[in-house]
Amino acid sequence: MVQMFEFKQTPIDGLLEISPFNADDIRGSFTKDYSKEVFEQNGIMHDLAEVFYTTSHKGVIRALHFQREKQQPKLVRCIFGHVWDVVVDLRKDSPTFKKWLSFELIGDRKKEILVPAGCAHGYLVLEPSVVSYKCAEKFYGEFDDGIMWNDPEIGIEWPLNKIGGIEKLIIAEKDENLQTLKSFVSNYGGF
Repeated sequence: MVQMFEFKQTPIDGLLEISPFNADDIRGSFTKDYSKEVFEQNGIMHDLAEVFYTTSHKGVIRALHFQREKQQPKLVRCIFGHVWDVVVDLRKDSPTFKKWLSFELIGDRKKEILVPAGCAHGYLVLEPSVVSYKCAEKFYGEFDDGIMWNDPEIGIEWPLNKIGGIEKLIIAEKDENLQTLKSFVSNYGGF
């Protein structure tokens, strides 16, 4: 069975849910999750600057990250496992400013999301997972920033019950010390 690329716009402008090209046969499958030509034919400019992967244990939360400058649009796909992925619109002139959307990214399903510049991205790991990031800008540590995962103003409804409750949460010290959305807007005004 062959699945061609499909691009689905979400309520947040520029945030796309993508079904990549996939071909299954008796050997297994072949997946192409990025093609500059196909993306451009669909009006999507996403030139790769770098690609990286994260490996995470069940219960890890990767908070709402972004770069303050030289923003890093990213194509995100769980290639193994299962994550509950979240994107928050931080673009002050957007009609969906401060709104969040979630996606279940599951390795076997091969769906991916294109996170546009001006949005924060994070996820909760529901099974041991490997996540691929194909970024249109390189990582700059000096601009690395984020918002706390449980910010009350954003109000993300994380499915902590799927990991055994908040006591099973694994969070890096870096993510424990992130700012609130209110602080980010006060200091930077949004994007």
